Amino acid sequence: MTELDPVALQVITGALRAACEEMGAVLVRSAHSANIKERRDCSTALFEPGGEMVMQAEHIPVHLGAMPAAVEAVLDCDHEPGVSWVLNDPYAGGTHLPDITVVTPAFADDGALLGFAASRAHHADVGGRVPGSMPADSKTLDEEGVVISPRVLDEDAIAELAEQMRQPAQRRADLRAQLAANRVGGMRLRELAERVGAERLREATAAVLDYAERRTRACIVELEDGAREAVDVLEAAEGDLELKLSATVDGDELVLDFEGSADQYDGNLNCPLAVTRSACLFAVRVLTDPDIPPSAGAYRPITVKAPEGSLLNARSPAAVAGGNVETSSRVADLVLRAFGRACGQGTMNNVTLGTEDWTYYETLGGGQGACPDADGPSGVHVAMSNTLNTPVEALELEFPLRVTEYAVRRESGGDGEHRGGDGVIREVEALEDMTYSLLTERRRHPPPGTEGGGDGAVGHNLVAGDEVEPKASGTLRAGERLRIETPGGGGHGASGR
Repeated sequence: MTELDPVALQVITGALRAACEEMGAVLVRSAHSANIKERRDCSTALFEPGGEMVMQAEHIPVHLGAMPAAVEAVLDCDHEPGVSWVLNDPYAGGTHLPDITVVTPAFADDGALLGFAASRAHHADVGGRVPGSMPADSKTLDEEGVVISPRVLDEDAIAELAEQMRQPAQRRADLRAQLAANRVGGMRLRELAERVGAERLREATAAVLDYAERRTRACIVELEDGAREAVDVLEAAEGDLELKLSATVDGDELVLDFEGSADQYDGNLNCPLAVTRSACLFAVRVLTDPDIPPSAGAYRPITVKAPEGSLLNARSPAAVAGGNVETSSRVADLVLRAFGRACGQGTMNNVTLGTEDWTYYETLGGGQGACPDADGPSGVHVAMSNTLNTPVEALELEFPLRVTEYAVRRESGGDGEHRGGDGVIREVEALEDMTYSLLTERRRHPPPGTEGGGDGAVGHNLVAGDEVEPKASGTLRAGERLRIETPGGGGHGASGR
């Protein structure tokens, strides 16, 4: 274990955290798409030379827990100053295809590798057969867009990739924004190395990792030893897919084993193991102490197991568009449920609209589960999503859409001593013909409460007044309306107790 003076430890932790936050600010302010500049569907992190994540900005949980796999995918490449790498292949460091990751090495003046700056952003389109690259019914990766195996990202690569996607000018701008964010991260690492010395910086980052590990182990020790079980389902078109979890606490170690979960699926609810692990790490962060430095050290006491070839550890070329957004949400629910927490809405309510000329993608907030000592918040992006909404003004300015209703869905949270949070209603009217694709959950099964608390209300998807399935796609004609009513959160404790 690496020891560091407590004051120095907090200073270096703050400096690394600030660098990651600055990277995120550069990415958001430089991007052109509403998906990044308005919704902030992006994440940034710094890594030490061996590929361990030293610090992350508090952005998108499903991005950050899986980003170490992206750095690992390029770790053994020949790195040079100014040469960045790009990927989105879910089976080579990615999550799902719209999430494009850029990794940039940082070097000291003497040529020593200091670490890596990485950014991941959900691009509004990456090609594929439907605008927005989030089809509701895809079965293989090729249907979902351009698959980018790890490669150098230079101007030629940016031009080549963008031309395979819709709105190529916007894609080029967003990729350059990621490069700009990484340059800032690399610059801050170099400044730290100049201030304290490269060797001292390595010792300090190792100390941050060890500190996060110690604090996580201390929190796990406070959980009662033994195994806990949880079961839940995903709402596939052909019927429900069962997921099972056995969570075992043994001293300061936690094992999360998904043996018995559904096999790999002939649809797009599959997850690469990195996404399953990411969801688990988010849930453990909720169960322990969110103030622990968000780094790889915090994840060392946690083991995640899922059978290869299962829904939660899929093999290429299984489709994954829905796995990253919906299955990850259910995995987080399972972990929280195993430890007695009420569940939140358990879905990102993915809405994709567009034509060959434009694409609009959004995840919608809903109700969060109640806590043992407080009501759940309403209208928030819960679990694996941490984005903002697209403001009505920005949405109507940039897209041929009119927002006809945006409101809290009153009384949709579960009853209880502490109520679950309420969902939201988002209704838009099409001003021209467009395609729609919906990837949603908790439309057949409500978010469960706990300790006698009531379940949250299920969600509803309506196209031109008719309810459609949780996973649906089709054409929205000019003048027709798409209405999404998102689920409420589960309650905690029996009412009046």
